[in-house]
Amino acid sequence: MNQSLSVAPNLEEHQNENPVVTKQQLFTKQLIVLVLEMLLALPLGLLLAKFQIGRIAWIFGGIAAGTLVLQGCRIFYQYSPQPNRTARKVGMALVGLTVGASNTHGNLASVASGIPIFIFLTLFMLLSGTCIGYIYSRLSKTNLLTAMLATVPGGVGIMAAIAADYNKNVSLVALVQAIRVTSVVILIPFIAKTSTGNYYAQTLPINAAWLNFDPFQLELLLLVLVITGLVVYPAILFKIPAGDFFGALLIGIGFNPLLHWLPFVGDISFSPPPIINLLGQMLLGITIGEYWGDKPNFRKRTVVYALLSVGMTLIAGAIAAILAMQLTSWDWLTCLLVTAPGGSAEMILVSLTLNHNVEIVTTGHLVRLIAINSSLPLWLFLFRRLDERLSEPV
Repeated sequence: MNQSLSVAPNLEEHQNENPVVTKQQLFTKQLIVLVLEMLLALPLGLLLAKFQIGRIAWIFGGIAAGTLVLQGCRIFYQYSPQPNRTARKVGMALVGLTVGASNTHGNLASVASGIPIFIFLTLFMLLSGTCIGYIYSRLSKTNLLTAMLATVPGGVGIMAAIAADYNKNVSLVALVQAIRVTSVVILIPFIAKTSTGNYYAQTLPINAAWLNFDPFQLELLLLVLVITGLVVYPAILFKIPAGDFFGALLIGIGFNPLLHWLPFVGDISFSPPPIINLLGQMLLGITIGEYWGDKPNFRKRTVVYALLSVGMTLIAGAIAAILAMQLTSWDWLTCLLVTAPGGSAEMILVSLTLNHNVEIVTTGHLVRLIAINSSLPLWLFLFRRLDERLSEPV
């Protein structure tokens, strides 16, 4: 009796220790996978940069690295890590900081006057996405909520997470969203490069100084990263729409004016070093590639229907670009970048690479991000109710 009593606490202690060990092992494996992806994305990015693809090459390098590493884990080690959502948030924050710093001297007041146009274009894209989702659900015999989560131009991770919360087909949602984001990330830069080569000539030289080792600049970099972390973490914690990207963007815009306002600092201008943009791009690309590497085998019919829905989404984006050209004085490339159906951070990066109306493209995508994420509870409720009615027996 005494022996059984003495053994029981030991078993309980062992059971209590196992979850801790498991979490540590899981974190270690995720860290190893991320390090391998970064190490592979760097030479791939350098290789693509030699082909004059432009500074957006690091996203493509990340996509290839994320796909290859996750497929390698599945094939050779029978280990299937989930896409790293934390890496995506860090990438969004780094990109937001870079974009914000580039917008410091932009004429944001004039862009704000065009917000009604941005809202109209956002409503058009949401309405188009709803129609496409309904068509996709009827063609693929998928329930309406799953189809809507798959086709609405939101984030891959966000829509997949919502699908998991409502016990819907997470793999199908991630597949359609990954195809859409990858198609846009590849097609839009290709169109921009082939039609406006004079804008796309900017590349990051292989021997460029990726980091300024001046002590004062390093201190400013550390300070802005700490401030960004302090702002972005609560935004993510309280699920503020596009909080990771939007919070970092505001820090990038306001950091230099804040330095100039301080009386003891003097005339100092800080710009994030190229390595911040490079790391942000690689992390964004890696998380997109991870969704490809994580994909189970789908039937051909499933992939065909997914491609069909993505094609309709791209056509809707092109129609929205035509409407924007009729309603504004923007050139066609600006309209295309503003109305491209995600990823928002990637399209803003393209405009930054092209040095082409970054303020307009940034504002347009932020309005859409906020509108989509803030309206999620409402349209989730509506689609669930409609889904229940459609599934009721006649």
